Amino acid sequence: MGKDEKVGEDRKKFDMRVFGSAPWMKAVEKQRHRTKVFKSGNSLAVRIPSGTKLSAGMEMDLVVEDGQFLSYEPVEQPRRMFNIAKVAGSATSLKPIRPEDRVFEDRPLRSMGGAKDET
Repeated sequence: MGKDEKVGEDRKKFDMRVFGSAPWMKAVEKQRHRTKVFKSGNSLAVRIPSGTKLSAGMEMDLVVEDGQFLSYEPVEQPRRMFNIAKVAGSATSLKPIRPEDRVFEDRPLRSMGGAKDET
């Protein structure tokens, strides 16, 4: 095994690592893929191999460092608003709770059931 092969083996071992020296931080899984940059219309493009957690149509922020290092981050999608007008009036068989159904019997709390009064 040559020196270059040994370095490659060592690099594969450390692809999953913890950032910094804090053991409580989450390990980061890295995958390496070789791909080419190509021209698509007036833009440059890169094919992303299948097997990643990305899907077609996802919006991404592109970060370019020093004009050559690229990283992508998913754009947080705005939360969808619930449209109550679509469901209002659809549960016509529901009735309000009667006042006598709202009364409960007193019972001891579970957390205090085994505790003894020491005063």
